[in-house]
Amino acid sequence: MKNTRILSWLLVVMMLVTMTSFASAAELTYAEGTLLRMATGYNSTKTGLTFDAGVAGEGVTLADGITYHAGDLKPTWVEVEKVLGVKFESLYQGNSATKEFDFWKDRLEEVDMVSGTAAKLTEYGEAGSIVNIAEYLDMMPNFKAYLEQNPIVRLSITGNTDTGAIYFSPYFDGVNDIERMPLMRVDWVQKLLDGEGEFTAEASNALAAAVYTPVMPTAGKIEIDVVTLDGTAVETIAKDYDKAGNIVAKMNAASLDGVQAVNMLRTYIDEAYNGYYGTQRSNLFIGQNAAWDVDELVALLRCVVANPQTLNGTDSVQGLFSREDDNNQRRIDMFRFAGTLFGVRGLESRQDFLWIDETGTLRDARQDAAAYKAMEKMNEMAQEGLISKSFMDTSKESTKTMLENDLGFMHYDYNQTQTVYNKTSLQDGEKYMAVMVPVAHWEDGTEGGVFMRFTESWRSVKTDGWGISKAGVEGNQDKLYAALKLIDYAYSPEGMILMSYGPDAFIKKNADGSYVTFNFNGTEMPVIADATFDELWDKASGNYTNYARQYLGSTLSFAKSQAFEYQCTHEVGKEGAGKISVAIALGTIKHPELAITENPWYTSVPTVLPNTVVENNMINEFADLSTKYNMAKGGQNLFIDQIVNGYAVEGMGSADESAAYVTDSLGGMQYLFLKQEAWTRLQDYYANLAK
Repeated sequence: MKNTRILSWLLVVMMLVTMTSFASAAELTYAEGTLLRMATGYNSTKTGLTFDAGVAGEGVTLADGITYHAGDLKPTWVEVEKVLGVKFESLYQGNSATKEFDFWKDRLEEVDMVSGTAAKLTEYGEAGSIVNIAEYLDMMPNFKAYLEQNPIVRLSITGNTDTGAIYFSPYFDGVNDIERMPLMRVDWVQKLLDGEGEFTAEASNALAAAVYTPVMPTAGKIEIDVVTLDGTAVETIAKDYDKAGNIVAKMNAASLDGVQAVNMLRTYIDEAYNGYYGTQRSNLFIGQNAAWDVDELVALLRCVVANPQTLNGTDSVQGLFSREDDNNQRRIDMFRFAGTLFGVRGLESRQDFLWIDETGTLRDARQDAAAYKAMEKMNEMAQEGLISKSFMDTSKESTKTMLENDLGFMHYDYNQTQTVYNKTSLQDGEKYMAVMVPVAHWEDGTEGGVFMRFTESWRSVKTDGWGISKAGVEGNQDKLYAALKLIDYAYSPEGMILMSYGPDAFIKKNADGSYVTFNFNGTEMPVIADATFDELWDKASGNYTNYARQYLGSTLSFAKSQAFEYQCTHEVGKEGAGKISVAIALGTIKHPELAITENPWYTSVPTVLPNTVVENNMINEFADLSTKYNMAKGGQNLFIDQIVNGYAVEGMGSADESAAYVTDSLGGMQYLFLKQEAWTRLQDYYANLAK
C-alpha cells in the first residue's frame, strides 16, 4: 500500500511531456487572475462547478475541513484556480449537454467555455463558433501526448479531416473497459437451481401461456469457451441440444407450475452440460464459468416469476426491470440489453445507433431488421410477464424499491452504482451481483457467424465535452490561453488525479507526503482518505459518481479514472465485476476495439464523425431520427415502444417494414449516406496519419 509510484500510465505521459519542447508549452501564458466564464457542468444544478443550495444547504463541511456554501466553487475548482492562477465564474444553467449548449448557442459571446454534445460542438466548430484546439496542440504537451498514445481517441474527436480540427476536449468515464453489465439476485438463482434432488415448494404459480419461442438451436451441439471456475484458464464446453433439447421449446410444449419448471430447468442444465455444473447449477448464470444464453435466461425468468412464494414470500415477483421505470433515459437500457441478448450491433453505439460491419461499411441499427426482430422477442417476453409491470405501465418503480422490497430480479446497468444497494437495500444473505454477459450468435463476418460472448458496452470517448467559445475569447489572448491551459492541465499527471479524486486533502498520504497507492488493473493508483470514504457513504450513500460531481466537483469532464470508483464499490460489486474482468482478460468476452482492426466489425465507431457544415445542416433536417429514437428522460423511443406494445407502434408492421420505415420515411437513407461520407474521409485521414 505504500508504493510511492504515481500512476504508471501517467508517468508515460510525463516522459512524453519531458521530451516535448518546454519553450512551446511556455507560450500558453496569460495574466494572473484571468477570468474564465464557464457554462460547464454535468447535467443538473447539483453537478456544476459551484455548490447549489440543494447540496450545500445552510453550509456543508467536507473531509478537507472547509465549510462550503451555495455559490462557492467546489474543492476541485478551488484547487484549479490556485494551480493555474485563474478565476472561474460559473454561468452554468444546470442542463444536460444538449440543452446547455442550446441555451448559449446564440449568445456565445457571453461565455468562454461551454458544455455540449460532441456532435453539436463539432458542428458549431465547423461553422466557426467554437475554437479549433488542434491549432494549439504544440502548446499543449499533455493533451498532445495523450492523443499520440491513443490514436482512436484522436479519430473520435477529429471534426474535419482536411484540417485535423478538434473542437472539444473529450470526456472519458473510464476508457477501454466494460461499461454496463447484467445484474441478478444471485441468491434467488442459487435457491432455485442448486442442491441435490428435486426442487420443492409448498406453493407456486402456473407459468403464463408461452409466447416467447427459441432463438438458440433446438438440436445439435455448439462449443463455448469459458473461464474455469477458479479463474485461471480457459476451457471449452458444449451445449448438447441433441441430449437435452432446447429448454424453451420443452417448456412451451408442457403445462407447468413454478416447481415443475424449476425441475425441468435443473434437468436441462444437467443434460445439456453433461453434469459440468454439478449441484451448483446456478454457476451456469452466476459463476466464473457461466455460459448462459437468452433462451436459458427466459427459462430462468419463467421460474423466477412463477415462484414468488419461495423467493419473496408474496404472490408476485418481477423479472427484468430498469433503474427508473418511468425515465426514458433509463428505460432504454432494456433495448441495450436486447442487443447483448440477441447478437445485434448498434444498440449501444458510441454515436447514435451506428456500427461498422465486416466490410468497413457504416450501418445504422434503426435501419437493420435484426434490431426489430430483437425487440419482437423482448415483446414476447413482456407478453409472458417476464418484464416488470412498472416498466410496462411506466410507473415510478426504481432499483432501490425493487431490491429493498424483494420485488425485482434483474436489470442491465452500471455495476458500482447498482451494487451499492447490497448495503442500503438488501438483508443478510441477499445478493445483487453483476454476472457474465450472455452467449449469443453474432454475425461478425466469419462464415456462419459465431456463438460467443460479446459486449458493445465498451468505454471510449463519451458523447459530451467542453468547447471554447470563439466569440467569448475573441480578441482576448489571456482568456484563450487560460482555457487551453485548463484542458492541457486536465491531461497532465496531476490534473488527471485532481479531475478524478479531487484535491490532495481527499487522498490518503504516507508520512513523507506521497500518496498511498493500490494496484488497479496493473497500475498503482491513489487510495482515498478514510474521511473521504466515510463522507461518501454519509452524503451519497456510497454512490461515487454522485459524491464526486455534487461535492468534490470532479468527474465533470476530461478523463475520469475508475480507480476511485472501484474503491467505493461494494464487495459484492467487486466480486461480480472481477469475474467479468477475468473473462475479458482471458478473451472469452469480446468487445469493440479502440483501434482500426483487421476485421472492421470489431472497430469501435468514433464518437463523432467529421461531417461538414453543409452535411450537418442536411442531417439536422432529419429530426424524426432523433425525436423518435430519443435517449433523453422525457423522450420517446420506438424501440422501447415496440418492447411494450409490439409492432402496433407507429410505422411498424414487421421487422423489414420497420427498418424500411426509418430508411424511407425518416430520412435514414440520406442520414447514413452522409455519415458514411464522413467515415470514409476519416479512414483516409487515419491512413495518412499513420504513415
